[in-house]
Amino acid sequence: MGVTAIKPGILTTVQDRGRTGYLGSGFSPSGVMDTRALHTANLLIDNDPDAPVLEFCLAGPTFRFTTSTYVAITGGDFRPTLDGRPAPMYTALAVHRGSVLAFGAPKTGMYGYLAIAGGSINAPEVMGSRSTNLKCGIGGWKGRALITGDYLPFCTRNIDFIPNLGSHTVDRDDAFYGFDDPEITLRVVPGPQEDMFTQDGVDTFYGQPYTTTSRCDRMGFRLDGPEIETVNGSDIISDGIALGAVQIPADGRPIIMLSDRQTTGGYAKIGTVCSVDLPKLVQCTPGRIIRFAPVTIQQAQDLYRQEARRMEALAKMVRRPCYGGISPRRTARRLTPILEAQARAHASGSQKLWIELSKTEQQRLQPAEQPASDPNR
Repeated sequence: MGVTAIKPGILTTVQDRGRTGYLGSGFSPSGVMDTRALHTANLLIDNDPDAPVLEFCLAGPTFRFTTSTYVAITGGDFRPTLDGRPAPMYTALAVHRGSVLAFGAPKTGMYGYLAIAGGSINAPEVMGSRSTNLKCGIGGWKGRALITGDYLPFCTRNIDFIPNLGSHTVDRDDAFYGFDDPEITLRVVPGPQEDMFTQDGVDTFYGQPYTTTSRCDRMGFRLDGPEIETVNGSDIISDGIALGAVQIPADGRPIIMLSDRQTTGGYAKIGTVCSVDLPKLVQCTPGRIIRFAPVTIQQAQDLYRQEARRMEALAKMVRRPCYGGISPRRTARRLTPILEAQARAHASGSQKLWIELSKTEQQRLQPAEQPASDPNR
């Protein structure tokens, strides 16, 4: 039981939180570009927060389901339709066997996400993750993006009910992403090589606007704007690159490193974008205005904790009791073995009590013997 790709879309891959612990061996972590969308999608259908999802960009896929289940759609608005009718986002959505779920070009955003109830796609774990590493050809579905005709089995055979389904819906995140705003601000922790830039260069970085370009992918986003001045060039001995690191190459324009980034690099890094702000960046279409604002490490940690608390509050809201929260059929299935066990225990106890009775009491309790009928009558 699973889903068939009628149209693969552009760069549709299986992704989770990413592959950690292997940067020293040269493996980039991969993982979703938008962790906020990942967590929200899995929360809506009672999946583990790190369960893999299907990520796509620029043009969405079309799937046919071979079993009934529940799904959740988050991230950019790719105009989803279910069997030809508009499908809601940010809610637990029931799909039936034979249903066709289709996505188009994005109305807003760059990346869309599809989570499937029951643990999602049954892709094998590679080094502790089911994320697709396209450069190495490992993880995900055969280490590559989906192609037409791919059949992806589910982890769970069938999910026919989600408790408190009426509560499994949240407001869309358009305000957070700032889709309608003329510009967005990314908060940055300065360093580790900020001293390689002049004060004018640092002031330019934090004081001037930059714009996103079409030169962006899962590895990083190149921005256009005023040149950031260095003291004596930006070349360094290669060192490690963190998620969100802002490299400044020879042309003086920022490159923000993302999920499929290389593990080391030889350009100075003026700062690192806070992880909670990266979802805003990756959903930016080319031409969006970006501004940077410096924060301390402590402030960045506070932002991370605030995001964690927000997800905890969201989980409580989604799982709150509501009308129709109990399935009569599932309740019957759960009660049946309990009632059968009680009946067996009762029958066993009655038999034991009968054996302990005296023969006189047994005879007294037995029904009186009926006289034989007279055949001549």
